[in-house]
Amino acid sequence: MSSEFGKILKVSVFGQSHGTAIGVVVDGLPAGEKIDPEELQTFLDRRRPGRDPLSTARSEGDVPEFLSGLEGGKTCGSPLCAVIRNSGQRSGDYTELADKPRPGHADYAAWVKWNGLADMRGGGHFSGRLTAPLCVAGGIARQILARRGVYVGAHLNSVAAVSDRPFPLYPTAELFEEVSRKPFPVLDNEAGGRMREAILAAKADLDSVGGVVECAAVGLPAGLGEPMFDGVENRLAAALFGIPAVKGVEFGAGFAASARRGSENNDPFVVKSGKIAAGTNHAGGILGGITTGMPLVLRAAFKPTPSIGKPQKTVSLSAAENTELQIHGRHDPCIAHRAVPVVEAVTACVLLDLLLEGNHGTF
Repeated sequence: MSSEFGKILKVSVFGQSHGTAIGVVVDGLPAGEKIDPEELQTFLDRRRPGRDPLSTARSEGDVPEFLSGLEGGKTCGSPLCAVIRNSGQRSGDYTELADKPRPGHADYAAWVKWNGLADMRGGGHFSGRLTAPLCVAGGIARQILARRGVYVGAHLNSVAAVSDRPFPLYPTAELFEEVSRKPFPVLDNEAGGRMREAILAAKADLDSVGGVVECAAVGLPAGLGEPMFDGVENRLAAALFGIPAVKGVEFGAGFAASARRGSENNDPFVVKSGKIAAGTNHAGGILGGITTGMPLVLRAAFKPTPSIGKPQKTVSLSAAENTELQIHGRHDPCIAHRAVPVVEAVTACVLLDLLLEGNHGTF
């Protein structure tokens, strides 16, 4: 199905933004893995809405209810199913949108594909609300990876024209933890303050801004992945593009590498502590679709939130004529800062899947 990814570790997301509940099924988890519910809830709370003026005022507890797959706090080999009950929806805010598709949103594409029958209240199955169950799966994957010495972390790389400093050549688990505890997930707090100002300025102007999330993983072994169409970049990109509002993914230097000479972009090999490493990491820890043992580094670009208060040109689907739309209700002026744990979650799921695949489903 389209809302599923993974080979050994299969993650399937279900539900609609204003439905009874949203949820996830995770099949292929190793049995006997202890899951810390407090650590998982702390991770989920990092993307939860309604916590500050920078996000939507919709208030949700986002507490997962596990229907299967856990016994005595440990994975038991059965598919894990978790649901999160919806409670803060206001469907009346979306009545006009049934006939007037939002510019920049999936409203029109879904109307065409499902003959107007899709439940698009709050964005339906296309909503950022569906990232909550993604974080359930990813939060569990992060715990399992950490026990094997693999750590995944992210920060808000930029918002609008304001940039944070990048991760260092060798980010650490301690750095990831430090950023995750911050109310605004940046490395440079001064840059974070300017990002907040940019978000609030857009909100005051009834508008929105986009941003970029930088994610890294450390502790991965070299040799993970396959060449050409089943490489580490392929698997990660396919899953990351499933996150609502992601419009670009790059690894290492990414598009910036195209403006360099080979002598500038090539990472020189060095021997460090008796092991082969690289003096720089423009490749982002991946060459030929295969991990090199260097930190894996990627960035995901998020478009500005389509739901804005400014009047926008659209059409009436029923009348087939031009019209205007002014959106009301509760919407994020920027989703990138709340997407930081989501990028971590998806990355962790893909990396766990790759490791399980390389070890024939076990560690």
